[in-house]
Amino acid sequence: MPGLEDNFVEVVSDHTAGDPMREDVTWTYLTPTEIARKLDSLGTPVCADTVRRLFKDFGFSRHRAEKTKTMGQTPFRNEQFENIARLKNEYFDSPNPIISMDTKKKELLGEFSRPGRAYANGPNSTFDHDYPSFARGKLIPHGLYDMMRNVGHLTLGTSHDTSEFACDSFWLWWQRHGRRAWPAARSILLLCDGGGSNNCRHNIFKEDLQRLVNRIGVPVRVAHYPPYCSKYNPIEHRLFCHITRAWSGVVFRSLEIVKTCLQRVWTSAGLKVTHAVLNRDYQLHRKASSAFMETYPIHFAATLPEWNYTVVPTAYE
Repeated sequence: MPGLEDNFVEVVSDHTAGDPMREDVTWTYLTPTEIARKLDSLGTPVCADTVRRLFKDFGFSRHRAEKTKTMGQTPFRNEQFENIARLKNEYFDSPNPIISMDTKKKELLGEFSRPGRAYANGPNSTFDHDYPSFARGKLIPHGLYDMMRNVGHLTLGTSHDTSEFACDSFWLWWQRHGRRAWPAARSILLLCDGGGSNNCRHNIFKEDLQRLVNRIGVPVRVAHYPPYCSKYNPIEHRLFCHITRAWSGVVFRSLEIVKTCLQRVWTSAGLKVTHAVLNRDYQLHRKASSAFMETYPIHFAATLPEWNYTVVPTAYE
C-alpha cells in the first residue's frame, strides 16, 4: 500500500516519548488499534495486526520499564566496591563463609492479589483493595545467602523488620545450618546494604550484632554496600529473584502456602533454600544501651570505616 510506511512513521513520531540519555530509544503510548484508526484517517486503512507487523519492521517491541538508573551518586562508591571485591577474594577458598543479607518486600496474608500468573481452571478471586486492616497477618521475609555453597535461607517474621529480628534470623540460620556447614569458621564476611534493619548509621544494629557475635563466638566482618547500590547485593539476584518466581501469581491465604511455595525454589545451578518462622514480637524505635555506647567495642576499618567494621566476641554489659 503506497504511503503506508510514511504514514506509520508520521503517526508514531507525533505520539512518542524518549530517553533523554539515549537518543536512539523512543516509545509510543498508542495501541495498535489506535494507530490503525489514525492510519485510516490518513487514507491508508489497515488492521491492528498489520500495525503490529509494522512495529516489528521498524524495530519496536513491547518493553517494561526497567529499574536500572541509580537515584544518586555517593562519594567513594567505586572504592567500596573495590574493597568488597578484595574481601570476597580473601574469603573465597577459605574455611570462612561469605553471607549476603537483606529483607525482601513485606507480604500480607489473606485474600490479596499478587503479581504474576498461575495455572487455574477458574478465576482466583481476591479483594479489590489491599487494605492491611483486612489481612490475617503479615510476613517479613528476611534472607541470608551463602555465596560459596549456593544455599539460601529465608526467615519468615510476623512482627517488624528490626535489627533485632535480622540478628535473630542470623542466629536461627547459624544454629540450624551455618555452624554445621562451616565448623572451622574463624570469621564471617557479612555483605548487606546500608539501610533498613541493618542500617550502617544505627548504633542499635551494631549492638544487636555484638550480641549475636557473643552468642555464636565467631567474629563477623561487615561490609555495607554504598547508598543507592542495594541491587548489587548478591542475595538480590541469586536468591530473591528465584523466590519471586516461585511465588508468582500465588495468593498467600495462609502461612502454609508460603512455606510450600518456598520448597519449589531451585535453579539448574543447584540453588537450595531452607526456611524458618519467627513468631516473636519485635519492638520498634529501640535505642542502643548506655553500656554499649560507653564501651563501643566495634573495630572500624581504616578504609571507609562507616561501611566497614568487624565485631568480635566482647563482654560489655
